[in-house]
Amino acid sequence: MLTKENTVIGFIGTGVMGKSMAEHLLKAGYPLVIYSRTKEKANSLLESGAKWADTPKKVAEEANVVFTIVGYPADVEEVYLGENGLITNGKTGSIFIDMTTSSPTLAIKIHEEAKKNGIQTLDAPVSGGDIGARNATLSIMVGGEEETFVAVQPLLELLGSNIVHQGKPGAGQHTKMSNQIAIATNMIGVCEAIIYAEKAGLDPEKVLKSITSGAAGSWSLSNLAPRMLQGNFEPGFYIKHFIKDMKIALDEAEQMGMEVPGLELAKSLYSQLAENGEENSGTQALYKYWKN
Repeated sequence: MLTKENTVIGFIGTGVMGKSMAEHLLKAGYPLVIYSRTKEKANSLLESGAKWADTPKKVAEEANVVFTIVGYPADVEEVYLGENGLITNGKTGSIFIDMTTSSPTLAIKIHEEAKKNGIQTLDAPVSGGDIGARNATLSIMVGGEEETFVAVQPLLELLGSNIVHQGKPGAGQHTKMSNQIAIATNMIGVCEAIIYAEKAGLDPEKVLKSITSGAAGSWSLSNLAPRMLQGNFEPGFYIKHFIKDMKIALDEAEQMGMEVPGLELAKSLYSQLAENGEENSGTQALYKYWKN
């Protein structure tokens, strides 16, 4: 059983979401060892008592439970399978939890390689953006062995409010792909609804009061549409990372022989925005596709 006395938590990736998630673990009283490619992003955590590690290898050597939330599947592969990565240098009995939205195929590969070294892994991508990370209300979709999930569930409960063990390794990532597919086409609908309201001469804020609580309601409509109207396009979730997610979903769907025309359209619109310099904006910047 994991307790505060026998657990040292490692955390790799202190970006928009990772920083808040690491703060929750630190405030809960767990020793925390952190690594991020940009050390400055971890300054507030270090000031609050976290310990810095220069490489993922150092994290693996000091911690027995490690969370990761990095950018791209290539980053995940390097952090886990690289020479200075977690699996090569981790202690037997450790548990590694990847919360990056990444490839289901890679999640399975990481699980198999880790098991050879007596290490357990979970793929546990999240949804809820910067708001969910700050408020510890993330939806966490978990793939991996049930015994491992049960062991770390109390830690996951410090980060999220909707935590579901979806099944075998890779199942968490497949669930997140379903999530991203739903969001992709929903974001098109949200933007078109607002633009339509504006062109009809309506007050879009009043329109939102009516439609967010009706059948059209969604997280994006309630949380991101107001940001669009305020001209706030700061990232709760980067466009460049959303494009990455959609590409993974498209690849997986192709392997299944499934057509996803809505997803293809959303990716094409977001790709145009990225080409126009919006790759570091939040996903709500899709609004600019119609406004520019």
